[in-house]
Parts: sequence; structure tokens; C-alpha cells
Amino acid sequence: MELRRLGRSELKIAPLVLGTNVFGWTADEKTSFAILDTFVDGGFNAVDTADVYSRWSPAGAGASETVIGNWLAQGGRRDKIVLATKVGSEMGEGMKGLSAKYIEQAVEASLKRLKTDYIDLYQSHRDDPDTPQEETAEAYARLIKAGKVRAIGSSNFTPERLKSALDVARAKGLPRYESEQPLYNLYDRAGFEAGLQKLCLEEEVGVIPYYGLASGFLTGKYRSEEDLSKSPRGRGVKKYLDDRGLKILAALDEVAAGHAATNAQVALAWVMAQPGLTGPIASATSVDQLNDLMASARLKLSDADLRRLDEASAPAPAGG
Repeated sequence: MELRRLGRSELKIAPLVLGTNVFGWTADEKTSFAILDTFVDGGFNAVDTADVYSRWSPAGAGASETVIGNWLAQGGRRDKIVLATKVGSEMGEGMKGLSAKYIEQAVEASLKRLKTDYIDLYQSHRDDPDTPQEETAEAYARLIKAGKVRAIGSSNFTPERLKSALDVARAKGLPRYESEQPLYNLYDRAGFEAGLQKLCLEEEVGVIPYYGLASGFLTGKYRSEEDLSKSPRGRGVKKYLDDRGLKILAALDEVAAGHAATNAQVALAWVMAQPGLTGPIASATSVDQLNDLMASARLKLSDADLRRLDEASAPAPAGG
């Protein structure tokens, strides 16, 4: 399996990251364990979660980390994975943000749930304009020095705020964000490509985008409003059911047929082929679904395939 270096860090990951926001929500613990086992046995190693997963479900915040921790507690797997989690999203009762005090409190809670003594990649889940970026970086520096964190990353940052954070780290000799986690897929291209991609390339910041399948839309499962009832995530897909979305699905159908592949495999392989991309995040609620997704890492799209997908998914001009 090809391993890609994450930013300038010592972390190296396979080009597909397992998203675990479904653990404890639409995937129970037994299923989640099977998914994790299959992922690692398949030669992949990067597992992404967050302390807030899945606050929106009956299981509540911390559920995903708890499931992963229970899996790790079985033994023999910790050194097989690059474990990434996040801090900063609202956990309830004002528990949020990137202040030093909160980060130091939140990391202990995550380590306890994950049943591990270190986190490979600790990410700022979203920007916190109320906390000086130097304070946040200093807090992370202490965690790295203590051996509780190996590297840090950002998520949902604007190009301006990510550049500011990198500049602060450089000027103060503090740890820098080695990765950014933006929304990016064949449909949602404009935001990342508007400036974040260029910055990440210039600064050698790894990119591990989420929603690589646009909440499942790019699998081709949803092609009409009637299809939206097929899963709990269907509501989030309605916005993609427009002329451009259907044009993208048609291109995926065409390219997939040429490779005897699935639409999901082609959609993820397209992300993997983009400049500066380390690996997209994708989640699965069954082993069969995961096996389909893992095959994307072995799918090599031709230049003609990439052009076909690029043209079909080209974002509308600004203001148009």
C-alpha cells in the first residue's frame, strides 16, 4: 500500500482515511469493530474521529471515541493505526473552543475514551476567533512535549486563518498545523480550490478532506427526491440533486463503467489524484460498504477520465 507523508510530519498514511462519525450512531459497536479490523487488515492505517461524534445521535458526544477505545482495548492494534481526533466543537455547557485551558481538559477526556496514552494527529475542529492563535499553539506544544500528541492539524479553517496560524507557529518556534481537513469532493470544489489548495501546496500542509462522497450522493444511490428516504443521511443529499449534480453522476457512471468500478470508487480516486491531497475521509456502516471504498485506493484514473470528471464537476463561475 502506498503511504503518503502528512505535511512535514513523521506521520505516513494510506490514501484513504476511515471516517468514524457513524460509530455509535448508524454503526453499532460490533459492526464498528468489524469495520476497523477489515480496514487495518486491508493495509490502511488512518482513522479519523472527533470528541463531538456523535452528539447529534442518541449515543451522544464521545460515542465514536469510546467505540474506538473499546476496540483498541482488545490489544495488538494501536501501533497499526494513525489515530486522529479533534477538539473545539461544542460539547455542551460551554465546552468548546481552542483556549489552552479547554484543550488541556479536552485531550485528557479524549485519551480516556480512546484508551490510549497518545494521539497521533490532534486537530482543531474549527477556528476559534476568540482565542489568540499563539495560545492555542503553545497548548499544543505542551501536549507534544508531554508525549500525548505527535502532530497537530486544522479543520474547516479559511485560507486566511490557516496562513495566520502557520505564520504564528513559524515566528514563535511553535508546532504548526501539518494538515487541514476541508469539505472537498467532486461536487463541493469551489471552497477548497478558491485559495486553500494553493496555500496547502505552498506550505506543504497535508489535506484530508471530509465528505469525499458528498454525504453518499456520489455513490449514485440518490438520483431523485424519492431516493432520499433510503437512509438517515438522505436529508443532507437534497441540495446535490440539481442539474450539475446529475451531470456529475452521469460522468461517474461513464468512467466507472470503463473500469468495472463503482461510482464511489471513482469519486474517491478523483480526490486522491488532486494536487496536494493526502487522502479523503470516507465512512462506512458495513464491511461490504468498506470493501467497496477501499478498492478506490487501487483504482488509477487516466488523464481522459480525470478531464471528463473535471469538466462535469466544474464549479459555476463566481457570481454566475
